[in-house]
Amino acid sequence: MIDSDTRTRLLQRYPMLRELPAAELGEILTTARQLKIPSGTVMFDEHQSCQGFPLLLSGSLRVVKSAANGRELQLYRVMTGESCILTSSCLLGDTCYQARGIVEESVEMVLFPAAVFHSMLGKYAPFRHFVFQLFTERLTDLMELVSAVAFQKLDQRLAALLAGKSSPLHTTHQAIADELGSAREIVSRLLKGFAEQGWVRLGREQITVTDPAALKKFATL
Repeated sequence: MIDSDTRTRLLQRYPMLRELPAAELGEILTTARQLKIPSGTVMFDEHQSCQGFPLLLSGSLRVVKSAANGRELQLYRVMTGESCILTSSCLLGDTCYQARGIVEESVEMVLFPAAVFHSMLGKYAPFRHFVFQLFTERLTDLMELVSAVAFQKLDQRLAALLAGKSSPLHTTHQAIADELGSAREIVSRLLKGFAEQGWVRLGREQITVTDPAALKKFATL
């Protein structure tokens, strides 16, 4: 069961819950669990069963697909006020996870049991709309990812990623490689090339974009 402060924050971040009948919402929240998970934790892994439906109050989660050689490709992020469509899919199909969820920034969340998720999905249109809207948004994101992987070269994808982030980026070459589904050595080589072009400036766990217009132009060639 969650406390009153968590209930208030939950309703602020997930306003569709406020549209549920008050008595039934109260009953639903008595079944919920409040969890705090530190950064770096594997929240779920491939072939594991789903334990419930998460709603993030703070923090973020990376959902990645791993290859046999250890490479990872980031599929999407789950941020505060969102939920994980892979979890929804597993609950709807009664299947196991086919990707890994890694806590990026320490997560605080509320977890609804699977039975409650199914009940809410069937009974409450606002909740159903929220879940299906997430599916729509994530499907669009994944289609863009597939298109980028299939039709863009890695250097163009890297340029687009750097141009789309605020500068300076406090990150590592390995983290960028994980996000692009590549190897650190390749990303480091490409970053060095960008630095020689004057597009970025490299530091220790920091990348400063010095010519975002050039990066954007290169990404669309």
